[in-house]
Amino acid sequence: MLFDTHVHLNADQFMEDRDEVIQRALGEGVTHMVVVGFDRGTIPLAIEIAEQYDFIYAAVGWHPVDAVDMQDKDLTWIEELSSHEKVVAIGEMGLDYHWDRSPKSVQKEVFRKQINLAKRVNMPIIIHNREATADIVDILQEENAEEVGGIMHCYNDDVSYAKACLDMGFYISLGGPVTFKNAKAPKIVAQEIPIDKLLIETDCPFLAPHPNRGKRNEPAYVKLVAEKIAELKDLSVGEVARQTNQNAKELFKI
Repeated sequence: MLFDTHVHLNADQFMEDRDEVIQRALGEGVTHMVVVGFDRGTIPLAIEIAEQYDFIYAAVGWHPVDAVDMQDKDLTWIEELSSHEKVVAIGEMGLDYHWDRSPKSVQKEVFRKQINLAKRVNMPIIIHNREATADIVDILQEENAEEVGGIMHCYNDDVSYAKACLDMGFYISLGGPVTFKNAKAPKIVAQEIPIDKLLIETDCPFLAPHPNRGKRNEPAYVKLVAEKIAELKDLSVGEVARQTNQNAKELFKI
């Protein structure tokens, strides 16, 4: 009953064997996935994949690294696609201060526009955050993002910020880094955030969990994330799978 809430099966790394990857995930107990589209190339393929499989859904949004490329027509396009029966969220969106491709001011503007789009269509949002947590929390609060809620995708920061996001109705999603030996922050989050506020993901093909770190990640490996959270919270893997699955279905209205 595993729900991988963030996959990029629309990435080039899966072009040769996508169906085999999906079948392996099913074999490991993955029952649902959300394919995330984040630019002009990945959005149509995310929807196409979701249309091919009953248990796969899509999210549509614009990545902050590429914020400088976004035009008004792209925002209109995303809003139109939000009505597709397999689209369950707007994103990923947010801020990324690691890469220097889009100016911070442009990233913030595009982020705010997408939050307001999500409010217009009443859909949850998926937040990408890299080295920008304080600014992200400020913008979510200023734009009243609690009206739609959403996911702090692949969360890897302080528990206090995580709790601020919980106060706005967001779920905290953990991925491969929670299994990394030297990654303290996601482990603390896993222990301190209630299980009914947690989600699990792979962010495949990136951030493969231990012992596959450095290899291509895939949805089947979300089981390793669930196992680590179960260990950290002293719960059974089944309990973690059931609750995070239920959390995702409630958020995405599935």
